[in-house]
Parts: sequence; structure tokens; C-alpha cells
Amino acid sequence: MSDLSQMMKRQQVLADFGEFAIRSDEVDEVLTQACRLAGEALGTGRARILEIKEGRQELLVRAGVGWAPEVVGKLCLPMGERSSETYSINAAQPVILRDIAHENFDVPEFMKQAGVVALVNVPIFVPGHRPYGVLQVDDTKPRDFGDDEIQFLRTYAMILGPVIDRLHLVDERAHAAEELRKGEERLRLIVESARDYAIFTLDVERNVENWLPGAEAVFGWKRAEIEGRSGDILYIPEDREQGVPEGETGMALREGKAPDIRWHLHKDGRRVFIEGQVVPLIEGGVHTGFLKIGQDVTSREAAQEALRESEERLRQFGEASQDILWARDPKTLQWAYLTPAFEAIYGQLRTDALAGDNFKNWLEMILPEDRNVAVSSIEKVRQGERVTFEYRIRRSNDGEVRWLRDTDFPIFDDSGRLIRIGGIGQDVTDEKEAADRMAVLVAELQHRTRNLMGVVRATAKRTGETSDDYEDFRARFNDRLEALARVQGLLSRLGDTDRVSFDELIRTELQAMHGSFDRVTLNGPAGIRLRSSMVQTLAMALHELATNAVKYGALGQPNGHLSITWRMAEPDRKGRPRLHIDWHESGVLMPPMGAKPQGGGQGRELIENALPYQLNAQTRFELGSDGVRCTITIPVSESN
Repeated sequence: MSDLSQMMKRQQVLADFGEFAIRSDEVDEVLTQACRLAGEALGTGRARILEIKEGRQELLVRAGVGWAPEVVGKLCLPMGERSSETYSINAAQPVILRDIAHENFDVPEFMKQAGVVALVNVPIFVPGHRPYGVLQVDDTKPRDFGDDEIQFLRTYAMILGPVIDRLHLVDERAHAAEELRKGEERLRLIVESARDYAIFTLDVERNVENWLPGAEAVFGWKRAEIEGRSGDILYIPEDREQGVPEGETGMALREGKAPDIRWHLHKDGRRVFIEGQVVPLIEGGVHTGFLKIGQDVTSREAAQEALRESEERLRQFGEASQDILWARDPKTLQWAYLTPAFEAIYGQLRTDALAGDNFKNWLEMILPEDRNVAVSSIEKVRQGERVTFEYRIRRSNDGEVRWLRDTDFPIFDDSGRLIRIGGIGQDVTDEKEAADRMAVLVAELQHRTRNLMGVVRATAKRTGETSDDYEDFRARFNDRLEALARVQGLLSRLGDTDRVSFDELIRTELQAMHGSFDRVTLNGPAGIRLRSSMVQTLAMALHELATNAVKYGALGQPNGHLSITWRMAEPDRKGRPRLHIDWHESGVLMPPMGAKPQGGGQGRELIENALPYQLNAQTRFELGSDGVRCTITIPVSESN
């Protein structure tokens, strides 16, 4: 329920109880009604009034709602030192038990069995500051009773005291008239001392009849200045032009009450925001006027307006940000706020994400091996720490795994109590993949440099063995070195707007590595354009295959043969084009079973691990009986 609704409800309780107390002379009837209205006002439906018995040794449950018949009017509680009711009476202050499991006061067993978890005691004093007992409101769950609720109950108890006193005096017929007059006078003084509330009456024509001090404090008009004048002068001109005063009193007559929540005019011309209501006055079945009760909440309204503006700025910032901004309840860990970036990163609608136990649902999206990190980090924030942690999620719409980095922090109120857990979530998948690619590239660069030197030596040896003389050797060797330089130049085109075709890449690599195609069969369509981001990694894989073929396989043995075929494969599940490559060596004398593998194995690791991870490729690498068989299926440029 909103603060506004609660304010109106409590004001209605005061008005209803005052009217009921005036009509009834029965103590038990009035006290039971007082309990019912108090329980409804605080939303618990349970309240009791405990009366001090003679000798101040026991408290009788004099009236109550929400309690069994064997409790109300019958049960007595001892006034012990560890009794919260006794403490409240002796201290003349409210006593709040937010959770009886964690309080130092003794709680009777019958209350625990009835499900009481939280309660508030407000002492009731009759005139002469004589303690009568306590008004107690109970709740079945832990609860922080707010300052507004406590102030309401204190006001309620202040009114109850004179009412109880008056009703007791009614029973004492000999002194009824005099004591009633005193009780009414005290009630008048209480109402007149309520300076936070503007309380006044109007006649049937909406002219001011009774102007109490609280109204003067709120609106600035003195009693002599305004009584007899139209109450419409308290409304701002716009509302008077729209007939708001007539509308409010008309609704009050039809429905028994009408809200009066709007800007009003102070005597000096400034505007004050009033939260109140109008109720008709009926005497003997005849409408005699209206009672107006309202509270000046101008400062709070201004603060709320500033808060609304701040929240709007935050909303605009959150909607424009590519990072996720969120807030959780620190007790339940449920999301209370999510920005639109959540949908783009998590692949799930915010409405779905906020439904049900959304903390549990969030954990289920996190990869199992990362969940402990997430849970422990959130727990640290609950303890007041600020944390930054990384984890992986699997998007619910397409199953894609994304890396996220969360920075979470506690949010405290002015008293230092944790009221929210805030966080900023960033998608760092590209950053992670770039770091992983860099690590692979550095390792591959070192490996490739060693391979390149080996290829240069092998090329020099092979060229020398087949050259007629020095001049022939120099010419052919320089040609081979230039071929190697060309493939490096081809790889250096990453980032250009042009696209490298597969047949260009494979021919360049083979020419650089072997120098001829006499034992190589190439079969596939020309012009299949590769993604620029994939050319370097794919070239590394082809380089490894070609290097190993020259060193150990089909291009290094006299009876070997290399067949390379390629074709467009079936698109992936998103409809993106893919290329299928088949590298097949034959006629190769392979090492015997159990022999030490030839080479360092980094090429195979690149094909089987790096290509699937970096290029989303599907690969297969086999050492057949007469040579290597490798298949690679990778996404290619969508321009194909």
C-alpha cells in the first residue's frame, strides 16, 4: 500500500473511531472497535487492549480482535520485569518487537502458538497520567513498524485514554456529567494540540464554522479572520475554477468521505500540499456540515518530486546504457529493477526475468562451474563489501555462452541499514575472446617462427639437392622465400575491407610451402569469401597442415599425394553460410604404431581446440594408415 493510501486509511480510522466513540457508551464495545480499527490500519487484523488490574500485578486482555474467545476478557498476564507490556507502561514509551525470536523480552507461550512474530506496545494513559494499560498490535511475520505507524498508534492511544476515562465515568452515574465535561475538554485540548493536522468544520454552504489551532498552523489564517468565510479560499484558483470544492463535498455526501489530496493556498499566497479527507457531519439524521482533516506534507511532496526527477534521470540513463543496471532486495535477493540492456545480453525479456523466484532463475542461467563464485560474491555484498567478479551465462533464447563481469555494491540508508544491493553487469565476451586469441596467437607465433625457420632450411636443402649450380640454386631459393613472404603479406591484410577467398589462401600457402602442385589436387569453387576475422587463424591451421605435409607427409615423401577439396556446406542454425574443407593425404609411409608422434602436436591442438573455440568451427583430425585426413567446417562471409 502507498504512503498516501496509508495516510488516508489512518485518518479515516481516527475519524471513524471518534464518531463511534461519541455514539457508544459501552466500554467493551468501544474498546473492541478500537482494536478492530487499529488492526485494520496497520494491516494485521490483530490487536488487543490490556488493562492493568488492581494491585498492578496482572494485565487483563480486556478487548481484542483476531484472538480466541478464551483469551479476550478472560486471560491475565503477569506484569513481570521481562514483560514488554510492563516495560512499555513503566517507560511511557512504545516498545517494538520486530521478531520475538531475537528479542530479550519474554513472550507468553499462547502468543507463540497463535503465530505472533512481531508486535508493538503503546501505553494508554487516562487523564492525570494514570496508566490504564497498553494497546498492542500483533503481526505473524517479522516487521519493522515505521515511524509513521508508531506516531499513529501514539495519537490513537492519546485519544483512547480520554475515551476510556469518559466511558468509565459514564458507569459512575453520580459523577457522569462533570467527568464527561472534563473528558470532552481534554479531548478538545488534544485535538487543538495536534498542530501537524489542519482540523476544521464547514457548514452545509462550505463556510468555516470551527477553526482549530492546527488549521491556523497549516494555513496561516487566524480563527477570527476565517470563521464565517467560505472554505473555498483555501483552494488554488485552478481547482476553484474546475469546481473541486463542490465536487469533494458532493462525493463526501454520496460516499461518506472524499479524499482531499492536492495543493492548497496559504494565507500568504504560497502553496501547501495537503493530504486529507472530507467527511459529512450528521446529527439526528440531518446533515449539518463537514469535517475536514488534513496534514501539510509540502516538504515530503517536494522531496518526492525531486526523487521522481532523479528516478527519471536514472531510468533514462539505464535505458541508454549498453551495460545492465540492476538492484536486488538484500533479504530475498530478488531483482527489483533491471534496465533494457538485460534483454540484449541475456536473451530474455525483462518481464520474464523478474517473474517468480528470479534469483534462482538467474543462477540457473549461470554455468554450473561459475555459480559458487556468483553466490559467494553476492553474499559478500550482503555483508557490506563491494565486489567485482566474472562468470558465464548461457543465453536462454539461443544457447550462446557469454562472459559477464559484475560490479556489485551495497546501498545503505541514513541509519546505515542495508536496503538494496546494486550492480552493473557488462558483457565482456569479446574482451575474453580477444585475450584468448592473443594467447593462442603468441604461442602460435613462437611455434610458427620455429616452423618457418625449419621450412626455410628444408627449402634450402631441397632446392640445393635439385639445383644444377649456384646460380640456379639462388634463383629458385629466392622464389621460395618470396612465396613465404607473400603468404605473410596475405595474412597481414586482416582488417581491410577486402575479403580473402579460400582458393587464394590455399594456393598461396601451398606455393609458399612446396613450390609446385605436381602432387597436389585442388578441387572446389573459386571466390568463396572468408571472414576477415577468421583468415589469420585459418591460415595458421593450413600452414600447420602444409608444414607437416612438407616435413613428414605427402609433400615430403616421393610417393605421397595431397588432395584438397572444398564446397559450401549446409548453413548453420542461424542461416549463416559455411565452408567445408577436406584435406586428404595418401601414399605416405607412416611411423609404426607406438612410435613417438612426429612434430610438437601444436598444429593438431590448433585445429581441434582453437578453431572450434575461436571460429565456431567443426573439425576432425585423423592419422590414417597412409597419411593425414582432416576436415574443417567454418562459417564464412555472409556476402557469399
